[in-house]
Amino acid sequence: MLNQNQELKKELKERHILMIALGGVIGTGLFLSTGYTIGEAGPGGAILAYLIGGFVMYLTMLCLGELAVANPHVGSYQTYATKFISPGAGYVVGWMSWLNWSVTIGLELLTVSILMKRWFPDVSPWIWCIVFAILLFCINALSTKSFAEVEFWFASIKVITVLAFILLGGAAMFGFLEMGGGEPAPFLSNYTDHGGLFPHGIAAILITMIGVNFSFQGTELVGVAAGESENPEKTIPKAINNTAWRILIFFVLSVFVLAGLFPWKEAGLVESPFVVVFDNIGIPYAADIMNFVIITAVLSVANSGLYATSRMLWSMSRQGMIHERFGKLNKSGVPINALIASMVVGCLCLLCGFFAEDTVYLWLLSIAGFGAVFVWASIALSNYLGRKQFLNNGGKISDLKFRTPFYPIVPLAALSANVLVMVSLAFIPDQRMALYCGIPFLIGCALYYRFSAKDKMMKKGFVQDQDLMETDREKII
Repeated sequence: MLNQNQELKKELKERHILMIALGGVIGTGLFLSTGYTIGEAGPGGAILAYLIGGFVMYLTMLCLGELAVANPHVGSYQTYATKFISPGAGYVVGWMSWLNWSVTIGLELLTVSILMKRWFPDVSPWIWCIVFAILLFCINALSTKSFAEVEFWFASIKVITVLAFILLGGAAMFGFLEMGGGEPAPFLSNYTDHGGLFPHGIAAILITMIGVNFSFQGTELVGVAAGESENPEKTIPKAINNTAWRILIFFVLSVFVLAGLFPWKEAGLVESPFVVVFDNIGIPYAADIMNFVIITAVLSVANSGLYATSRMLWSMSRQGMIHERFGKLNKSGVPINALIASMVVGCLCLLCGFFAEDTVYLWLLSIAGFGAVFVWASIALSNYLGRKQFLNNGGKISDLKFRTPFYPIVPLAALSANVLVMVSLAFIPDQRMALYCGIPFLIGCALYYRFSAKDKMMKKGFVQDQDLMETDREKII
């Protein structure tokens, strides 16, 4: 059944990679949180926040593109941090990413159970958590291809819904469709009335930027998927380069339509603005349709999270960072032990959501949020140092099949922007918990590596002598 020497199978096709990249951008943050962003920053502030957040994401993904095409590996950013920054950095990045997605699995299962109450109010939330946890586990355990096919269709539903919203909402905004109640088309009045574009000033954008940046998390899974792609040299650049128009269409245009249809004060009070717009336009069962779409979005995130966590443990196992049992694959080429461990931890986080929402679960979520931005910063730094190492080893820029443009400006700008996001947490009272929990966890991982994991890796031959490592790093820098 299990074969330690078996490698992961290259089963992901071009359409899978492209839709994983696209689906990674569209989540519950777009469907549920856009109204809050508009209410806090105003119509102009919300659009600017998503433009800035999307730009930071694009810079980071350009850095990941060069790394993933040159070194396609399911360990992705963890492997790159290990190779180009240091094994200790790779160890910390791996655990930060793994915990980030493990917590996310529990959170999304909890969210699905709440959403299912709309149709089945008498069914215990535990039932839905168990049902969907088993379903997602089976999908991922069957094969990499089964994960990709399910993710493809989940993402397709989200894309179709957003496109429909933009077209129908835009038509209602400019008078081509009649809104409910016979109200006149607002055109651009909500951008000029009620305090204008920035009713709370430019500083209000900072408050929403954290949530906006977190809403873009998931696009980095393209790097993980590259390790199981049939043709990463072709599919990864296409997925990365398409990021710009994805941002423009699916976020900026959606926010533009939402801000145009609602006065910004009302938008901040709407739990799901998509539901309100579809309902006002007169689409039958609008709330039920959007409930279904949001459930698929949530399951899509959990599905991707389970894939990411299992591959991260597999990668760390192959580098000697954790026990070798997590590197074993089943006959379908799936790291089954890593998958089981990730699902178990995800369910434990789910229990915290039920019984310790105000304490342990909040801490875990804060660590996860901090870890997401930390991972993005590591991608930019890995690209910066990786290019230097490549050139120092005699490589030529022309040999790179995908190049980060305007090097070193892009990786340094991406690194600075992500570090700035982490620093800004200290100035937002509601977000400081991310630093209070994230930094101690980061330090704990680093100390454990220094005094325990590193010695084990050196004995197994996975890490060089410390003096040699420092000499090599000085040559790169």
